[in-house]
Amino acid sequence: MFDVAGIVVALAVLLVIYRVIKGPRICDRVLAVNAIGTKTVVLLALIGFMYERPQFLDIALVYALINFIATIAFLKYREMGRLD
Repeated sequence: MFDVAGIVVALAVLLVIYRVIKGPRICDRVLAVNAIGTKTVVLLALIGFMYERPQFLDIALVYALINFIATIAFLKYREMGRLD
């Protein structure tokens, strides 16, 4: 069951890669990369659950925070030209 869920999430990542490559604007591309990061967090959680390794949930949480902060920082940089 969880194997199928992992495969579906991986296929969803492939669909989002199209938006990263063909995105009409930079904001679309950044949000697509953010979506890939979110799907990676889901995959890490699934792997941790399948192999009974709760440490993977901690790694997924840290990755989600880094993904969120990086997206906000990049969009702020694009808007203002600086990060301060």
